[in-house]
Amino acid sequence: MSDSSETMRAVVAARPGGPEVLEIETRPRPVPRDGEILIKVEAAGVNRPDVLQRMGQYAPPPGASDILGLEVAGTVVLRGPGATRYAQGEPVMALVPGGGYAEYCLVHESNALPIPAGLSPVEAAAIPETFFTVWTNVFDRGALKPGETFLVHGGSSGIGTTAIQLAKAFGATVIATAGSDDKVAECVRLGADVGINYRSEDFVARTMEATGKRGADVILDMVGGDYVARNYAAAALDGRIVQIAFLRGPKTEVDLRPLMMKRLVHTGSTLRPRSPAEKATIAEALRAKVWPLIEAGRCKPVIDSVFSLAEVRKAHARMDSSAHVGKIVLTV
Repeated sequence: MSDSSETMRAVVAARPGGPEVLEIETRPRPVPRDGEILIKVEAAGVNRPDVLQRMGQYAPPPGASDILGLEVAGTVVLRGPGATRYAQGEPVMALVPGGGYAEYCLVHESNALPIPAGLSPVEAAAIPETFFTVWTNVFDRGALKPGETFLVHGGSSGIGTTAIQLAKAFGATVIATAGSDDKVAECVRLGADVGINYRSEDFVARTMEATGKRGADVILDMVGGDYVARNYAAAALDGRIVQIAFLRGPKTEVDLRPLMMKRLVHTGSTLRPRSPAEKATIAEALRAKVWPLIEAGRCKPVIDSVFSLAEVRKAHARMDSSAHVGKIVLTV
């Protein structure tokens, strides 16, 4: 398709349901407004929020596209009024509030970043959602410092593989949980000091054992449910627990005494509904602090599998299976 076409292919969920509800539609090509750029998409990352949106459990923020997809890599083909940061034809990656599973995608230029030297479009598309999420939650909200112990659940997920690498690069001791011995081995290969198979081992006991009964200083949790109380038990004095999802549900009964006795902070955040200005602040921190690590080869996205846009249902089936290690990416 030429850049002059006024239409594009895009993936939407026809109704709430499984991967079979995903359909490719022809849509008008978007037009950039003030400060926006139009990216000709070469690759788009697949993320858990896309699955929730497909199931009808996560509506796009007001004004965002109903097209699935929260991260893309490609080249700038059009610039809206006042957009001066990137030249036409320049390769970029971007965190987007929606619209990523398409041939073209709009984003505010401040939420795009240059592609680090040496990365393919597939690798670049696997970066924004997880790296923005890990940076804002582990380093901003969790305030992880060199020498501290970091516990990450779901260590073999896109978020987990990113968190392990970044925490290690910034001097933390890393403990990761995962659901099979193979996934645990992958976490250790990526730099985790301790890997725990949560199906066969008690992560609280193992964390306490690994830290000389101190516990973890920062815990990144996307599980929720009964993990809340267990995280409190596994946390160190003045520990910070950061909640980013609820795979086991958002409701639980919890004894709050450890929160007081250990002076814990239990916080959380979502990324998608934040304003372009808030995301721009995270982008600037990544460019300054993390891009040099990527360019030096000290961390990079772990790619599980790559599917074409036409195979989007297979990509979502792979995500649904939870068999993946690292990121699932669509090529456009």
